[in-house]
Amino acid sequence: VKKLLTFLTCLYFLPQVCGCIILGFSIWIRVTSAQQVNACSHTSTIMLAGVNLLIAVGAIIMILGFLGCCGAVKESRCMLMLFFIALLLILILQVTGGILGAVYKPQVEKAFNLTLNEGVNALQSTTGEYEEYQKEFQKLQKEFQCCGWQNGPGDWGENFDKQKDICLCEPEKQSSDLCTYYKNRYVYKKSCGEVIIQKIKDNLVIMMGIAFGLAAVEILGLVFSMTLYCQIGRK
Repeated sequence: VKKLLTFLTCLYFLPQVCGCIILGFSIWIRVTSAQQVNACSHTSTIMLAGVNLLIAVGAIIMILGFLGCCGAVKESRCMLMLFFIALLLILILQVTGGILGAVYKPQVEKAFNLTLNEGVNALQSTTGEYEEYQKEFQKLQKEFQCCGWQNGPGDWGENFDKQKDICLCEPEKQSSDLCTYYKNRYVYKKSCGEVIIQKIKDNLVIMMGIAFGLAAVEILGLVFSMTLYCQIGRK
């Protein structure tokens, strides 16, 4: 039992490390995404809600790791059972979330495209109602080096001719693949919708790797916590 206790104490430290990684990564995304809320409110709100959930998950996993360590060191069957139940619930939620994500993927894509269409209408507006939105979106274009939501400079409509700095790209300072010539000036070639989707896909790959690694640690934690729980009961 003592050898198992030592092993589990080390094992339960892994969820705390994973929790710290998830928490730190989520806070970083939260901070860097906050400035883009005004530019794409609907999309950013959905993304930030997911990031906030990850922050909560990271904090909970850290607490669970501490609970498992204490239960193993003190040989507390109550703490080990609480750890087992909580970890099992998190694992079930992870699997459920993955299934729901796969099932509702078409609806999410449809909602995202609808958001892009609304964004294009706001960019083409000349009434002044979306003036603040347009200013924030221009900041986003400079940061991501993109133009428009879907169809590049065409998404700006008449506003493109009124403002000479919209989507402005200086080819002598940039890569030749980054700029394109449109209406007597160089503009960014890629649309912001395309760039944002690519960034989301890149982040999803990272998060899927973290999720699979975390699931493996959680399964080990479940197996060994129940093993230790039974060993303590036989003493």
